[in-house]
Formats: sequence, structure tokens, C-alpha cells
Amino acid sequence: MSLQRVGIAMSGGVDSTMAASLLLGQGYAVHGFFMILPLPSAEHQRTRVQEVANKLSLPLHFVDLRRQFTAQVIRSFIDSYLDGQTPNPCMLCNHHIKFGLLADFMMNKGMDIIATGHYARVQQHGHAHFLARGVDRHKDQSYFLARIPGNLLENTLFPLGEWSKDQVYRRAADLGFQFQGEESQDVCFLSRGLSSFLTGQGVQEQDGAIVDRYGTILGRHKGIWNYTIGQRRGLALPDATPWYVTGLDGEHNRVIVGKHTDLFVTACTVEDLQWRDTFPALPWQGLVQVRSRHTPAATLITETGPGRWHLAFDTPQRAVTPGQFAVFYHGDQVLGSAVIARAARETAWS
Repeated sequence: MSLQRVGIAMSGGVDSTMAASLLLGQGYAVHGFFMILPLPSAEHQRTRVQEVANKLSLPLHFVDLRRQFTAQVIRSFIDSYLDGQTPNPCMLCNHHIKFGLLADFMMNKGMDIIATGHYARVQQHGHAHFLARGVDRHKDQSYFLARIPGNLLENTLFPLGEWSKDQVYRRAADLGFQFQGEESQDVCFLSRGLSSFLTGQGVQEQDGAIVDRYGTILGRHKGIWNYTIGQRRGLALPDATPWYVTGLDGEHNRVIVGKHTDLFVTACTVEDLQWRDTFPALPWQGLVQVRSRHTPAATLITETGPGRWHLAFDTPQRAVTPGQFAVFYHGDQVLGSAVIARAARETAWS
């Protein structure tokens, strides 16, 4: 009987390396797949992943996805910032690249199963497969995987889903790998900071106003992409109490500021809502996570019109940010996700 062939996305880092090692120990025929992406550290990663593959004695395939990554992830990232939103490129990459183009490449190479080193799990209920949180709550990555195609889950493995990061490091050390203290970068293509990256992509300074919720001009900025909701530093607005960024108005090139209490909202509007299985009857009540490290909040979802839904939080939530994703949970299970379009933070002049 031939072994099941598993294709695993590998970066040369501790998580994908140990995930591959676990799969080998479970008796799978493991093939490594390295994505060639337009990253500052690409050559270093390529060298290191080859060393890892050699040490684990597994075949390694190189997949050139630079053009597609630029078009579908980097370009969208830039456009979102210019539009006054704060994007989540990891969500886009997992959806379109890792569990899209790379998964297709793996299957075309004869793989039966795809795998990654994410801290998440796949749970089965009847014939349905659900994405679930990883056991290590500090490293859980189910939020970032919420948009991967549901039909892939049946043939997807997350070997680290039951492991803690400390356990992964200890296993790596036992196998003779030196990874201690290494952590992956939040946005892999940002090595010099957001402003430097955007400048390198041809984005030029654009002077605009910093205003309060009434439209009163308090200062000037050189590009709304230099700010995120909840930001306090860099505003240069002296006052008895600190100012915070509470909104970004891409249409009028304005940064909106307020006090700390202005960061809290009771509701938001979302769009592009996708449910993992059967779309539930609305209104729906459950837990919603609006950032990767946000504590899930009890929320009521109602439909407000074609392609638009309203999320009403039981308790006010801080710094709800357009462009980010709202991910819906039942316990540990991911039920669906949507893109945050607008927080219920009305200005006096909008």
C-alpha cells in the first residue's frame, strides 16, 4: 500500500520545519514546497529551507509566485492603505496564495493532502469539516485562516494544532535544529517599515488635515497611510490628555482624532460575509473577533441591505478598524468571516 503524499508549505522556519518532521514521524510521504516570493529575505530563506529539507531527507519543490503575490497581495495592500483602510495581507495570502495557487500546484504534483505549520486544527462533524483554534491560545492562527476555501479542509493537516510553541522549540532542539527565539514577521514583505515600503513602491507624500470629530483642523499630515486607528504616537497634537486616531477619511484625505473614549464603538458594518457551512438564519448571536489578538466579543449580526450586515456588540469594542476582518466563532470553531467596512463612529460633519 502506497503512503499518502503530503505537500507542506515550508519557509525554513521552526514551525514549518517541525510540522514536516511530525508528518514524517506519522508515516506520510512528505514533500516540501517553498514559495518564491518578492521578499527582502528571499535568498536567505531559500538557502535555509534547502538545508532543512536535506536534513529531513525530503524532496523540495520551488514554486515561483512572485508575480501573483505582487498582484493579489502587495497591490491590494497598497490600495487599501491609500483608501484609508488598514489591510490584513496575511488573510489575503492564505486565501489566494497558500491555499489557492500553492495548493493547486501541490495537487498537480500528485499530493493527496496539503499541510502548513499554522497553529490551528481541523475538526470533523458528520460530513462537514471545520477550522478550529489551535490548542496554544497565545499562538492560535485560526483568525488568519478564516478565508481559506472550505472544500480544502477535508484534505488539509495542521500538525502543530495540538502543540504549544514551547513544545515545538523543544522538539526542534532535540532534533538538532537551532531556532530558539525565532519568530516570523507579521508582514513578511515589510523589512524597513510601512512608510519606507510605500515610498519604495512609488507612493508620494500627500498633505492633508488632521481633524476632530467636528471637522476642526488641529494639525497636518503627509499621508493617511502613516496612521492606524488607535494610534497615539506621531500626531504632534499637544493637549491636556492624549489624542488618538479614531478614523481615516480616504475620500477627503483626513485623519480623524479623538480622545481615548472615542475609540470605543458599539457596532460596525461589514461586507463580503462568507460562512463556512450553511448560512444561518439571521439575526445570529455569537462570538466575533475583530483583530488577530482581540478577545472575542458577544455580537448580534443582522442584515441591513444587499451585501451589508450590521454587527452590534454587547459591550463597546476598542479600535474597530475598516479593512480588517471580523471572524465569527462558536467555541473554538470558525463559522465565518467578513470585511469590516465602517465602525459606528459617526462624525459631526460626515
